[in-house]
Amino acid sequence: MTFVDILLISIGLAMDAFAVSICAGTKEITRGIKPTFRLSFHFGLFQFIMPVLGWFLGSQVTGYIEEIDHWLAFGLLSFVGVRMILSGFDKISDAKKDDPSKGIHLIILSIATSIDAFAIGLSFAMLNVNIWYPSVVIGIVTAVLSVIGVQLGNKLGIKFGKKMEILGGIILIAIGIRILIEHLFLI
Repeated sequence: MTFVDILLISIGLAMDAFAVSICAGTKEITRGIKPTFRLSFHFGLFQFIMPVLGWFLGSQVTGYIEEIDHWLAFGLLSFVGVRMILSGFDKISDAKKDDPSKGIHLIILSIATSIDAFAIGLSFAMLNVNIWYPSVVIGIVTAVLSVIGVQLGNKLGIKFGKKMEILGGIILIAIGIRILIEHLFLI
């Protein structure tokens, strides 16, 4: 898997955190360095951890499913991508009165935005991709995009978050299709 592939996957996975960061950034309480750091650090950390957990689980079962691993990778990436696209079309706002950059709200948001990364970790295990480098890239890209998202939320408002989530879903589906085509036609 090339750096460009990993970067595109990272950007696709970071779109949930980016969208949530924009939403959080629209709140007056999340303006400033501390809330921005808390959100971006936690989102990046969870996006780093979840693929590792998925990879460890996937590596335990990979020998049993080698014949269909490309289909599973395609299916998982497509599933995550479709979920992101559907979520992007959902008009319900996640804005709440509580500070999303603190306490249980931050943990819940961190888990919710990183569940998709767990599925990517499973896919990486099936494709025999070493997990550490991609996980670091995913975590860093998520943290950086979260900082940008909070700043955009502060300035531009909530409307861009859903469009970015749709773009992230499209990117993941495209990568899944590429993996499937490469395996079916180049092997």
